[in-house]
Amino acid sequence: MTPWELPAAILAVVLAYALGSIPSAVIAGRRAGVDIREVGDGNMGARNVARTVGAVPAVIVALCDVFKGAAAVLLARALSLSQGWVLAAAWAAVLGHDFPVFAHFRGGQGLATTLGTLLVLMPLEMSVALSLFGALYLLTHNSDLGASIGLACGLYLAYRGGLSPVLLFHMVASLLAIPTKKLLDRHRRLAIQHHQSGLV
Repeated sequence: MTPWELPAAILAVVLAYALGSIPSAVIAGRRAGVDIREVGDGNMGARNVARTVGAVPAVIVALCDVFKGAAAVLLARALSLSQGWVLAAAWAAVLGHDFPVFAHFRGGQGLATTLGTLLVLMPLEMSVALSLFGALYLLTHNSDLGASIGLACGLYLAYRGGLSPVLLFHMVASLLAIPTKKLLDRHRRLAIQHHQSGLV
């Protein structure tokens, strides 16, 4: 490791976390007069924005969240960091989205931000995965189904394409982190839904 690499790596990770912490869904909700974490399913993500605010703000939020992940990886690469530090920056961006310092550490589940990191790390495989995801969503209007099949296809292509074991492990771990965060948020989401049902 060169003398400048550690400071550059720390800077990249800190900036990646700060990027991830930008709460685009919260900002979109506030513009509509709601706290996105207190309405719908309580998730700070594009799908909840679509349900509670509208389709156009949801698309903007999704693009912003994808950009956060992509920008974090591109920044680390621009600093000529090793692959380990590039992946650390990717994780920092996702952790920033999931536990954002700018939103009292109450974040989303990290799907779009994770996709942004993977889109830069493995562009061909993820382009196919996202295309399939989009097509299935248009056909079924089921984002979970589309994401599951699309990302499984992307993972298979990455494996068959000879992607390095490190990147394959990173991809699998990143994708498993999404339902893990959903489980962590389950109690809070149930409390929000219970509160909403009591208001009806």
